[in-house]
Order: sequence, then structure tokens, then C-alpha cells
Amino acid sequence: MTDSYGWAGKDRRVQRILHSASGTTFLVPLDHSLADGPVASAAGFAGLVEAMATNEVDGIIVHKGRVRFLPTEALGELALIVHLNGSTQHAPDVDAKILVGAVEEAVALGADGVSVHINLGSTTEAAQLTDLGNIAGSCARWGLPLLAMVYPRGPRITDPADPVLLAHAANVAADLGADIVKLPYTGSPLTMREVVAASPIPVVTAGGGVLEDTGEFLGRIDSTMESGVLGVAVGRNIFQAQDPGGLARAVAHRVHAGPRSLEALAALRQELSEATF
Repeated sequence: MTDSYGWAGKDRRVQRILHSASGTTFLVPLDHSLADGPVASAAGFAGLVEAMATNEVDGIIVHKGRVRFLPTEALGELALIVHLNGSTQHAPDVDAKILVGAVEEAVALGADGVSVHINLGSTTEAAQLTDLGNIAGSCARWGLPLLAMVYPRGPRITDPADPVLLAHAANVAADLGADIVKLPYTGSPLTMREVVAASPIPVVTAGGGVLEDTGEFLGRIDSTMESGVLGVAVGRNIFQAQDPGGLARAVAHRVHAGPRSLEALAALRQELSEATF
């Protein structure tokens, strides 16, 4: 496989991850079962995936072994991203992520992309960065998009939503070869836009802590999309909801609404130019 073939393959697979009309993406990570335990019963997990497929979600993120239990028809509608590293909540260091899968396995499973989690500032940061660089190299050879989830987490991190830290995290992902970076949301569309502007690659934001108030949660999605991100990756707020499919559909409508009007973006730029960070 030559590099040109690899890039062509990446381009085609990226289109599977993006919404065809808006070019944005709404991903639902369902890989939490490795770290935290079951997100649903065995039968309930399949039903959850089907609900995502029928409510305008663009893709799901799971570990390699879980792919065996996914409803085949749902994967016709959903992009499949296979997560390649992890840890459990019972580990001595929960921030130490180790590789548990390979790009070649994801290709064999028919994945549209892979993801890797990096905790910037953790005690095992060096090993995690090495893994990210190696995975990026394999993705380039196999033509598979790479989503890097880079979170500032560690003994020296005091504010994981610091825009300066998040801009650094985005550039770490880009410099080591990722195609998309997933970051925490700063909490403000103005400061998040600064992070987006500093990133050479598209940014998706994490769903954040669980919000019981649906209106507040959807407001956070609106606020996030105002910042110019590519989209959102929301796990717990979706699969722990009373109606995961209905809430997913509400999020999808917001994410797939497309870019803000030029007037709204101009107003946001004006606010940004007057803000002090």
C-alpha cells in the first residue's frame, strides 16, 4: 500500500464519520464498559446501538471485542470507530492508558476509524505519546482516520478546561499524526473558539459531566457548536438518559444544523476581539 492510496482511503472513511449535509459529526462513545463496567445489559446494548442508528447519530466508539455483538443492520447507518487503548477504574493509576488493540484489527473489523485516549500530564504521559505516534503511523499506512482523545489529566493539572492547555493538547494530537482531536469543552464558546483556531486539525468536544436537566444539557450543546467545532462526542449524557434515542435526536438536530450564519460568526469574532483571556 502506498501513501497516496492510504490518504485516499482516509478521505473516504472520514466521509463516513461526517454528516453528509452539514459536514459536522455527532459521535456516541460506548467504550465506557472497559473502564467503568456495563453501560447496559447485553440485550440492552444492542437496542441502544439501534436507537443511535435510527436517531441521526453519525458514529459510535467501541472496543474491538464489542463489535461482535453489534447489530449488523445498525452498522449500515453508523460509522464504526474502534478504541485502541484503555484502563479500568480499579487500576493503581486510572490515568495510565495501555494499548489493547491494533489498527490492523480495526481494519479487519471493517472500522471507519480508530481512537486513542491520551492523558496529558499523567505520570505515564511518555508511554501514551509513544503509543499515539505509533498508532498514527499505522493509520497512515492503512488509510484509517485517527481520533485522538487528549485530556489534560495528571498531578500537575489544576484546570483541565484551561484554553491554553487545551490548545496545547490539540497541537500534540496534530503533531503526532491524528486527524481529529477530542477535547473537553472550555465552558465558553469564546474561549473554545480560541482553541479551535489554534488547532491544525478539526476539534470535537467531549460531552462533559452528566446533566440531569435536559434543557441545560442541550444548551451546552448549542454553546459548544457556536465555537466552530467539528462536532461533539457524547457518551454518558446519552446512554444514561431515560430516552437515549430521543435525546440523541435532539442533539443531532443541533449538531447537524450546520455552520452559524455569517452575521452570527461576525458578531462572535467581534466579541472575541474585545475579550481578555
